[in-house]
Amino acid sequence: MKDAVATAPEPPGRTPAQALFRRLFVINALVFAAGTFVLALSPATVSSPVLLTEIPVLLVGLALILAANAFLVRASLAPLTSLTALMRRVDLLHTHDRLPAGNRDLRGVTDTFNQMLDRLEEERSVASAQALAAQEAERGRIARELHDEIGQSLTVALLALKRVRDRAPAELADELGHAQEAIRTSLDEVRQVAHRLRPGVLEDLGLTSALTALATDLSQTGTVEVTRRLAPGLPPLSSEVELVLYRIAQESLTNVARHAQATRATLTLTPDDGDLVLRVTDDGRGGIGEPGAGIRGMHERALLIGARLSVHSPPGGGTEIVLTVPGAAKENAR
Repeated sequence: MKDAVATAPEPPGRTPAQALFRRLFVINALVFAAGTFVLALSPATVSSPVLLTEIPVLLVGLALILAANAFLVRASLAPLTSLTALMRRVDLLHTHDRLPAGNRDLRGVTDTFNQMLDRLEEERSVASAQALAAQEAERGRIARELHDEIGQSLTVALLALKRVRDRAPAELADELGHAQEAIRTSLDEVRQVAHRLRPGVLEDLGLTSALTALATDLSQTGTVEVTRRLAPGLPPLSSEVELVLYRIAQESLTNVARHAQATRATLTLTPDDGDLVLRVTDDGRGGIGEPGAGIRGMHERALLIGARLSVHSPPGGGTEIVLTVPGAAKENAR
């Protein structure tokens, strides 16, 4: 996390509010002093009572003083407008949105606000990392229990049914066969769920094989045809980066299958000018509105590795999800 830009400390004992008051007071004093000086040197005079011909001169002078005062005060308070706009749009899932340094008297306010955003983003990143690590650990535990306990129990039941069917009368053979098929289907579903929860292929064979398996599994469902374009010879990546890439690809393809009403999708992983880019596109209905838990989860995962996630989904034009990991290909190629 980058530190806020260092600036010269404010004089001791002066708060930002006091500095702003002093600046406005000085501006007003200079404007009125200049107006008084110009009036004193000008040939214009004011009678008592004021003549009608003198009123336009007074109004013009007053207008000039007010215009100069408004211009200078507005310039001094301009950073507050930027601060208000940033406070309205700030989203900690989109980092590095900071205020530029304002004038000297408001620089303390803008720098303090930028430092606050730095702290909040860092705290959110740490909290997200802890939450996602706990989530992955829980997924692994559930996957092991499904595989080791429920999977084994179903296997035992399947074998027991086979022995019963071998000794059962012929009139019960069909019913026992249906029961065997039901248990075998349940066993396959349990294994698939365990596989999605804990991608063993990612740990055993690497990212390319894991993404290939993801695309193949979705294509085999018969609802979406997935084309994969995975660049060969990708540089070695850390386990954290590989897991984020896999989970975002998994969530994207799951959304395609469940919500996009698509017939074709493309999964691409390629280096691009030193960066590593994961792209998932489909030909579905598009038009993603407010981001749901899945999209926000992908944003949070991207932040863990300093990556950028963008979602482009025009109505009727399909959806494109792009994850860019800056410098991943360059750094790992060294």
